[in-house]
Amino acid sequence: MKQYKWIRWAAAVGMVVLLASGCSLPGKKEQSQQIDPPPAGADAMATNGKVSRTIANPMQVTVYAKDEKGFVAPIAVQVEKTQGAARKALEYMVDGGPVQGRLPAGFTSLLPKGTEIKGINVVEDQKLAIVDFSKMFTDYNLQDERKIMEAVTWTLTGFPSVEKVQLRVEGKALKEMPVGGTPLDESLTRAIGINVEKPESVEYGQSTPVTLYFLNQNQENYSYYVPVTRLVPRTDNVAEAVIRQLIAGPDQKKGLVAVMAPGAEMLKVDKTDDLITVNFSDKMLGPDKKAPAEALKAVVLSLTENTNAAAKVQILVNGDAKVSATDNQSYAKPVSRPQTVNQLKL
Repeated sequence: MKQYKWIRWAAAVGMVVLLASGCSLPGKKEQSQQIDPPPAGADAMATNGKVSRTIANPMQVTVYAKDEKGFVAPIAVQVEKTQGAARKALEYMVDGGPVQGRLPAGFTSLLPKGTEIKGINVVEDQKLAIVDFSKMFTDYNLQDERKIMEAVTWTLTGFPSVEKVQLRVEGKALKEMPVGGTPLDESLTRAIGINVEKPESVEYGQSTPVTLYFLNQNQENYSYYVPVTRLVPRTDNVAEAVIRQLIAGPDQKKGLVAVMAPGAEMLKVDKTDDLITVNFSDKMLGPDKKAPAEALKAVVLSLTENTNAAAKVQILVNGDAKVSATDNQSYAKPVSRPQTVNQLKL
């Protein structure tokens, strides 16, 4: 995202207390197609205590919902395999829809009750998803406007064929969000961020956004990752900034849990097009000489989110690649970003 676009968006966020931002780009209808479903049977990265009926011919879709602290977080749900994967994902985000009562405790759906997904097409050469909602989409509370934009955008851009999103209601492209008037004059992409936070010491015009994965836990001890886009002093070394911010940890006022061990220390970060190498000191390790599993997973999620989702991450400790995690997974070889986060079986 070009710097001036980020500044323009970030300033809008500040003016409307993080309720304004984002945009949408009208797209032509030709070359449109249904969004391909994601692979089935992908591994999850956080443990969920809710398990229900077994689904024949299952597939995974990731949806975004609001937790009890107001964060927008991904939930990977298992549904019956269908060609309408994107439509199914959005249907699972409707209040009172198929996921009602099955989300983890404290989570709520963000799309207004009664919202219908009238159509989803993707303009192939633009990687632009055009989503047509029913009129009920406009019936939401102002404080959820920004969260709805994030949830829809991050859900649809989770499909490899989509990078941009356009919103419509009853076939008409929205030029602004219907309640708070957030402008939609450019395409919605992940560059709008999610759960955005701006430290007081950082100025919008001199900042770089980085998205970090921290942990949260609900009242039923379900642990899950929450993505947070934090503005940091402007930098060209985004990968290094990501690790430094993970070590710094979450904003203590927000209630999230740090993923890195106390005293964790980064020695060096190197990046090529398809490999990011992070070298930590042995302060990263616990008494058992293993690295916290939740920390290593957060490192992989955060680095690939901000640099190249297709890249692999090599984690070293004092230059040694023979790193074991507390979940007994080996990180001796470069690892890829997982296809699902925070799995929930429905």
